[in-house]
Amino acid sequence: MRRLAPVKPAACWVAVHLPALSLESFGATLGPEQAQRPRALLDGALLSAVDEQAWASGVRPGQRRATALALEPALLLGRADVRRDRQALRAVAFAALQFTPSVTEHGGRTVLLEVAASQRLFGGLECLVQRLCETLAPLRHQTRLACAPTALGAALLAAWEAWEARPGGHLLSSLSALRAALDEAPLALLCQDAAALEALQGMGLQRLGDLRALPRQGLARRFGPGLLRQMDQARGEAPDPRDWVSLPPSFTARLELFSRADTTEQVLQGAELLLTQLVHWAVARQARVSRFTLEMAHERRHRHDDDTPARSALPISIAQPSADAAHLQVLLRERLGRHPLPAPTLELHLRCDELVHAAPPDGELFPTRASAQEGLMRLLERLQARLGPQQVHGLVSVADHRPERSGGQAPPPAILGAPAQAASHTAPPHLTRPAWLLPEPRPLPEHRGRPVLDGQPLRLLAGPERIETGWWDGPAAARDYFVAATPAGVLVWIFRARLPSPDEATGWALQGWFA
Repeated sequence: MRRLAPVKPAACWVAVHLPALSLESFGATLGPEQAQRPRALLDGALLSAVDEQAWASGVRPGQRRATALALEPALLLGRADVRRDRQALRAVAFAALQFTPSVTEHGGRTVLLEVAASQRLFGGLECLVQRLCETLAPLRHQTRLACAPTALGAALLAAWEAWEARPGGHLLSSLSALRAALDEAPLALLCQDAAALEALQGMGLQRLGDLRALPRQGLARRFGPGLLRQMDQARGEAPDPRDWVSLPPSFTARLELFSRADTTEQVLQGAELLLTQLVHWAVARQARVSRFTLEMAHERRHRHDDDTPARSALPISIAQPSADAAHLQVLLRERLGRHPLPAPTLELHLRCDELVHAAPPDGELFPTRASAQEGLMRLLERLQARLGPQQVHGLVSVADHRPERSGGQAPPPAILGAPAQAASHTAPPHLTRPAWLLPEPRPLPEHRGRPVLDGQPLRLLAGPERIETGWWDGPAAARDYFVAATPAGVLVWIFRARLPSPDEATGWALQGWFA
């Protein structure tokens, strides 16, 4: 019997173009007042990028700094940073890896996803694109999306949408529709060489369709084979190999603040973006964050100030691993509230190399014990971040009959992870012990053989419960316990030492109170 080869789905590429990537990565740490001002970036002595407000004032790329400030005195200038832009684009690629393992970068401002095999998982192409937009929203980038059967074709369509300043609408599933759309695209999208573009436009060519109508041999001799090869790759007539984005084993990100941060709120504003990038990296690795460290580079207050540290590190440990950026932000806020800044902060570094690879928690329609436990764990994490990990603990039962040793301390994860299973063999068989025990037994006077509390004799209601243990590991205990009542009806737990001992006084003593 002849076996049929599996049908390979047609290629489907989604292009995410970031037209204002450089300006947005520069403005990630601006304050509310600075964010309202027009912005521009300097590359050397000339402007390389301007935003819409600066453009409306007549500021253009290629102008000098003095000319731009003369046109717009309120212009906010920054330096172009290739490393900063590369990190911002890589964060978008990490977010895209949540939808497909086939992700690549293109041109420094575009991320490409091959989603032919992922459409069914997310309910179709439109649902996948919508989910992608929701995932990219916390990164605070303007995006233009386009879908096409070829990688370069999708990238050109997305750039075309940014060129014409219109929202996405290119969702092309066939090569014929893609080729028809590319014929109407501006020639400047494909030709990045300024001299070649000027020569082509001087020949009256404005669209890719005009270029395709010319003889190929003549174009190759004059402008080289690269232009024709790119056009063929965009139209699906030539192979277009790509290098896929790979996830690093550990996460490191750096963010330079626009102005020095004197308060924790300014630090948190910058750290919020880094934590979002961290969560995207962790989710792409199908894991959750269990520990991360925020390093802060400080500015020395004086030239010869040796007391101010150049850097300070703030490690954050998470009891229950999480991939929720808002939760990590809350923990960081609590820790920063406990540790004031030693000096103004100029730069932030976030690193993480401890992940937990486990299935994410299932979404629940109705509250269950698991969801209640998760909420309690988050509360304990916030208390630990605010008060310190050594100040928050739980109580556990210990297999010891002595009341002062029957309870112990344990970290919150141990409390929630191991329910009270040891309590069954430590609970007294006949008498109920009070929940309120004194730190040390309080001696009680005696009148005519009866214990006296606050000048009033006690009435014995139940007992004795004999406890005689501890001779092998410390002070021995030989006691008879009773439940007694005051004339006002208050129940107390008292004992009488059976044998004289140097470790505890003889006679009656108060051990605890009932409710």
